[in-house]
Amino acid sequence: MRPIPLPANQPAKRFYKGGRRIAEFRGLTTWEEYTPEDWVGSVTSVFGQSPVGLSILPDGRLLADAITSDPLPWLGPEHVSKHGADTLLLVKLLDAGQRLPIHVHPDDGFAATHLGTAHGKAEAWYILQPGTVYLGLKQSLVREDLLGLIATKEVDTLLDTMNAIEVASGDTVFVPPGTLHAIGAGTFLMEVQQPEDLSILVEWRDFAIDGAAEGHLGLGFEIAARAISLSPLALDDLEELVVRSAPAGETLSARSRRYFRLQLAEAGSRHAVGFAIAIAHRGPATLQGGGDPVRLAAGSTTLIPFGYGDFSVAEGTVLLAKPPALG
Repeated sequence: MRPIPLPANQPAKRFYKGGRRIAEFRGLTTWEEYTPEDWVGSVTSVFGQSPVGLSILPDGRLLADAITSDPLPWLGPEHVSKHGADTLLLVKLLDAGQRLPIHVHPDDGFAATHLGTAHGKAEAWYILQPGTVYLGLKQSLVREDLLGLIATKEVDTLLDTMNAIEVASGDTVFVPPGTLHAIGAGTFLMEVQQPEDLSILVEWRDFAIDGAAEGHLGLGFEIAARAISLSPLALDDLEELVVRSAPAGETLSARSRRYFRLQLAEAGSRHAVGFAIAIAHRGPATLQGGGDPVRLAAGSTTLIPFGYGDFSVAEGTVLLAKPPALG
């Protein structure tokens, strides 16, 4: 199998603005507002809107169907033996054309118990263009007080309770499940996530969404709020979750690696056989495995199946998202 180029996969009419920076990153001249996310190598649909969000292969098949029908060449025998046809991975490009609402994703246990899904949603960000992000609470919060702030739409008070962090290009941030977070306007990033679309909104006043109806995953806020950590993140926690100027190789906090990996792969780096999603970073790149070299245009997104075998980055720099290590 050869690496498979993936076209843009941007669900339309999302509830927040963005899309221009994705087009610029890909070298495109046109874009649509309210398309702030590009779902890359996605076997996950938008919550309640299947098949929106699912990646389509060049031959017209859904990637999810192709992997389910014959997982070995995509994922490899060791992965399939341990995880079945589950890729354990969702990748996005995200352009925050406006500040995203404060929200949270449940952990595996809450998601299994209350939503019947295979995963919760841990996520991590590789910052492509700088901005401000909001991560976790500065001090503990009582659940009844949080529910009151949600009900009265006290957005400024909610933001004031959170850690505001300035991030630069090349920084990474790991967002553990249950952690309140938001992304500031103008920030452009690559996301690596567990393959679910599960967001609980704690604000929606200035967004094109009815949060009172759609912000709690159908559970009601009394139950949904149980997924939220109300403990503060200490300075030590923040320093562990945020990696400044992430080096080549593994870029993310060690706390993320039970969920996924994200590697900054420079020219000359070698990579063992395995499923991965590649994004050409800082210009074009070239992969060398079996057969002819594979050229990756700047900003392009490419699926690397297990069947491609061992490979190296011959030229350029690539961001490689991978499932957690099997060992």
